[in-house]
Amino acid sequence: MQKVVKLQVEDHIGHVIIQRVDKANAFDLATWHALRDAFREADRTAEVRCVLLRAEGKHFSAGIDLSLLMQIKQEIDAMDCPGRAREHLLAFIKELQACIQAIEDCRKPVIALIQGGCIGGGVDIISACDIRLCSAQAYFSVKEVDLGIVADLGTLQRLRHLVGEGIAREWAFTARNISAQEAYECKLVNRVEPDSEHLLQAGIEMARSIAAKSPLAVRGTKQVMNYSRDHSVAEGLEYVALWNAAQLLSKDIESAMIAAFQKQTPSFQN
Repeated sequence: MQKVVKLQVEDHIGHVIIQRVDKANAFDLATWHALRDAFREADRTAEVRCVLLRAEGKHFSAGIDLSLLMQIKQEIDAMDCPGRAREHLLAFIKELQACIQAIEDCRKPVIALIQGGCIGGGVDIISACDIRLCSAQAYFSVKEVDLGIVADLGTLQRLRHLVGEGIAREWAFTARNISAQEAYECKLVNRVEPDSEHLLQAGIEMARSIAAKSPLAVRGTKQVMNYSRDHSVAEGLEYVALWNAAQLLSKDIESAMIAAFQKQTPSFQN
C-alpha cells in the first residue's frame, strides 16, 4: 500500500508529501501519525537540512476526516463512565496536537507549499511551518466553528503571531474562505505563485538556498526564533547568548570566513 505521507530526500531537502488524494488529503488517524513520523524522521536524518511540506492532488488538505470525528464520538458514547470518557477524549486531542507539534519541533526549517483548499486542520498544519508559499488558486478557511467545535490543534495559538490578533479572530469566528491574495496581504503566506508547477519550483529554489547555509546556524536560528516568539525580549536575548556561547565556535564559522575571503562557496558538514 502507498504511504499516506512519505518522506523522500533529495539534495539535502526532505520532501514530506501528503498523498491521500482520494479524500482531498483529509486526515484520518493513520495520516496524522504518518505526518508526525515523517517529521520526526526528517529531524533525525542528518542529510536533511530543509523540509518542503506539500501535497499531491488538487487540494493541500480538507482538514480532519469527518469519519475520525465520528469514530471518536462512538468510542466516547460507548464508555459508561463520564470521567473516563472525558479522559479518553483529552488524550485523543493531545495525540493529534503532538502530530502537528512534530512540525514545529523539527529543527530544520519547514516550507509549506499550498495549492487548492487548505481547510480546518490544514491551517493548523501550515501555521506550525516556518514559511508558507501558495498558488494563486489556493484558499484557506479556519472551518471549525462551522462544525460546531473549537479549533484545538494549534491555529488559535499560532495564527495570531502570523496575521495579527484581529485578523485571526475574524477568520476563526467567520470560517469564511480566504483567497491567496488576501492571505498574502495578511502575511499568512510569503509569496503567491501562478500555479502548482511554479509553486514547487519556487519552494525547491528556496529550500536549496537554505540548505546551502551552515546547518548548525540554521537549526539554531529556528530554535532561537521559536523561543523568542513565546518569551520576552530579555528572555530571548538571554537564550541566544547561551546558545551562541555553546555553539558559536564551530567549524562552520571557520569554513564561512575562509570562503568569504577566498570568494568561494563554503561547504558544511550536516
